[in-house]
Amino acid sequence: MAAEKKAFVLRIQPETLKELERWAQEEFRSVNGQIEYLLNDALRKRKKRNPNPVDEDGTPPQSEA
Repeated sequence: MAAEKKAFVLRIQPETLKELERWAQEEFRSVNGQIEYLLNDALRKRKKRNPNPVDEDGTPPQSEA
């Protein structure tokens, strides 16, 4: 079963929202779906560039000595 998605408020410039609406419509997605797609794509690319894992708080894991 898929994990439940967390809802949150996003403050965004009106011009940016209009562009996202157009882009989402071109790709047959909702604005929310487009934002989620873009964030997932950016995270996937970041992981490829920086394969070093980090803990949930963003710090490098402590090495076991």
